[in-house]
Amino acid sequence: METSVFHSGEQQVQRRLGVQGIEAWASTVVRPYLPEQHRAFHTSLPFLVAAARDAEGRPWATLLAGDSGFVTSPDDRRLRIAALPVQGDALEHALHEGADVGILGIDFATRRRNRVNGRVNAEGDALAFVVEQSFGNCPKHIHLRNWSRVEPTPGEVLRGDTLSATQRAWVTGADTLFIASGHRGQGQHAAFGMDASHRGGEPGFVGVTSPSRLVIPDYSGNNHFNTIGNLVLDGRVGLLFVDFRSGSMLQVSGRATIDWDSDAVGAFAGAQRLIVVDVEAVVETRSALPLRWDDDAEGMRAAQVVRTEPLSADVTSLYLAPADGAPIDPFSAGQHIAVGLEVNGSRVTRSYSLSNAPGDAVYRISVKREPRGVASRALHDDVALGDSVQVGQPSGDFVLHGGGAVVLVSAGVGVTPVMSMLADLANTPDRRVVFVHSARDGAHHPFADAVRGLAAASPGTTVHVAYTQPRPDDVGYDSVGRIDEALLGQLQVADADYYLCGPVAFMAGVQDMLERLDVAPEKIHTESFG
Repeated sequence: METSVFHSGEQQVQRRLGVQGIEAWASTVVRPYLPEQHRAFHTSLPFLVAAARDAEGRPWATLLAGDSGFVTSPDDRRLRIAALPVQGDALEHALHEGADVGILGIDFATRRRNRVNGRVNAEGDALAFVVEQSFGNCPKHIHLRNWSRVEPTPGEVLRGDTLSATQRAWVTGADTLFIASGHRGQGQHAAFGMDASHRGGEPGFVGVTSPSRLVIPDYSGNNHFNTIGNLVLDGRVGLLFVDFRSGSMLQVSGRATIDWDSDAVGAFAGAQRLIVVDVEAVVETRSALPLRWDDDAEGMRAAQVVRTEPLSADVTSLYLAPADGAPIDPFSAGQHIAVGLEVNGSRVTRSYSLSNAPGDAVYRISVKREPRGVASRALHDDVALGDSVQVGQPSGDFVLHGGGAVVLVSAGVGVTPVMSMLADLANTPDRRVVFVHSARDGAHHPFADAVRGLAAASPGTTVHVAYTQPRPDDVGYDSVGRIDEALLGQLQVADADYYLCGPVAFMAGVQDMLERLDVAPEKIHTESFG
């Protein structure tokens, strides 16, 4: 059996796009079992997204929903799912023993999602699912929703081979879709099988160019390229659109091609490439789900920009206070919030880590201006003191654990959540804390003075800053070059918890070095910006 966590299609896309270091990183987060955190997450959900193939080999995606506790986990290699596809669903008879199934657990209220791929071991009133791969995803492009249970009232099931005018309007009004893809090559490989993935954007982010063709923008993500990697080897694809008000589902199956760099890509703001889907089959099941989701797609409230603070050449902090004067929702150091704003007449929502200490009266987000970033450019260039944005509730599980020693390791704008942690740890000044940060130079080093100030007031805190390309007049850094194993070994603290945040390749390298230094994997916690 292959040892890589990626199959040849995923590796082909990574090479094409110049992705480096992802194998080392992914090998630490893609596991052949369910970590305890993931088991607790999946078994707490009211529904799961499932991807599988019908008898003709066409992929489809669907929702499996049940009563509280309908998902259980007998051990870290199994899920028991006491739910089957609804009557008329494209996968109604497809989840048989031995079937490849991809599962996505997603919580719209907290923007958390985890994927698990494997096979059905038995069927009946419940699915016995055996895990082959499990991994988490970042919270980008997930729209906040709250759910409630209802008694389903299934209506007519509609089938066709093109999209009706009503269905085309459904697609163009959607802010969320789920995508099913898969590949099974020769031999045995943990990356073979089906995959269920989430795609999100502002309403209208999916283009409909004809009754039989859809265009889906592919944004930057975790660089695994699971879906794209599947599609370059097997273009068959399934899409699922959910009407969250009515509990109806629109399932689409077809053939996908990848538009890597044509002029059409530029028409979709922020897209890295496009997935073009030629529709072959359509199934619409009306009001069949036992769940409904509120229409307050973001569950947000208005907040006013009460202060702005440039931190570096490309990072600015915005301080946000609820517009109604009420207190902010409490948060833990390391968590993030969703921020919504209007950009050129369209609603845009992004998640940003909170960079201030829990207990402050306002939220502080510290945003890097990305040249192609729709939201970040607007926050830098258009949002001014006194303007209003929308904010969601704090969420995320990249938070401090236990009361022992802590090592914070960051690069670039990845400093934002660990800055919140450092500020929180200042409340226990004698606690052993090591702060290690990599920046290009002094002009691109946010929080330089703030970090030194917090360390000066905390006897147990040590700071080390590495500049990769220092300028002649730069001061306040401790070494030149990247964070390497020798430096980490020099700063190593026995039995400490390590918190890493930054680009994927950076974290992959640091995690690999830490494990060579005999730091236990369970002591390493990560947060990626994709």
